[in-house]
Amino acid sequence: MSEWYYADAQRERHGPVDAGAIREKFRQGELDLTTLVWREGMSQWQPLSAVAEELQLLVQATTGIDLRSDYAAIENGTAPEPAILSAAAHSPYAAPGSISIDANHVVAGGDIVHAGFLRRFAASTIDSLVTGVVSYALLIPLALVMGVSVVSMTGSEMANVGAMLVFYALYYAICILVPAIYFGWMQSSGNMASLGKLAVGAKVVRVNGERISFWRAFLRYIAMAGLALVTCGLAMLVSAIMVGVSERKQGLHDMICDTIVVDKWAFTEHPEWQERGLGTVTIVVLSLFGLMLAAVAVLMIVAVSIGASGFNQ
Repeated sequence: MSEWYYADAQRERHGPVDAGAIREKFRQGELDLTTLVWREGMSQWQPLSAVAEELQLLVQATTGIDLRSDYAAIENGTAPEPAILSAAAHSPYAAPGSISIDANHVVAGGDIVHAGFLRRFAASTIDSLVTGVVSYALLIPLALVMGVSVVSMTGSEMANVGAMLVFYALYYAICILVPAIYFGWMQSSGNMASLGKLAVGAKVVRVNGERISFWRAFLRYIAMAGLALVTCGLAMLVSAIMVGVSERKQGLHDMICDTIVVDKWAFTEHPEWQERGLGTVTIVVLSLFGLMLAAVAVLMIVAVSIGASGFNQ
């Protein structure tokens, strides 16, 4: 049986007590849904609303059951089921206690863990490998075909220039459209996440927790790529800083498209399952990336040393 701790209005800790004692104190009004509680296995203190289901605390916002007045009805199974409320009635950043579920199973009012820069960077690294493989699978045959075409048109300089322009146009189209279609398809799916974000346990949603459409996800990538192209990469740096310091950890493209990146359990009936740390996959990806950078740095140092040695001779 789990032992629970709770904090009073003065933030003083009390416990350990069992779940029954928590329910009784809630029924008597000594605790409310904003009371912070903790048990072994939880990464940090959470409001009572986040563990209401685990503790069997059922609260209905309208004409439903309240533990303080009819807890016996809930225990013996005669209480009616809680009503399903509209998410539009509550902000996803509302105070604990206003939890509601809409017809799309978007839970509003619960705790929300936003994916930070390192988690998103690890996801982006995985996604870049996926889209890179697909893009080059298309580009290599295209390059071979265009190469043969250029060789066959050696007598016409204008034709060669035109062929090269066509190649570069197709090259950039593939490099931009393949990731855009990939993210549009994956992030508008039921998982609401690309393969990279699935791996790190994150998803992309609207600020109210709703699933984004294909075109919103598609344009979200186009906005990111376009900003990077226009600003020569400066927008990527600005977005990285914004993800690290902003309240909702939104990049520029997130703000343009009204999206956020959150833990996969955010806006669900189990917000307490959200990962607040980096997670195993993120740590592994970052470690491999760091090792790769270290290897590149060593190779560069060795190359410079060999070059300097040859020059001195």
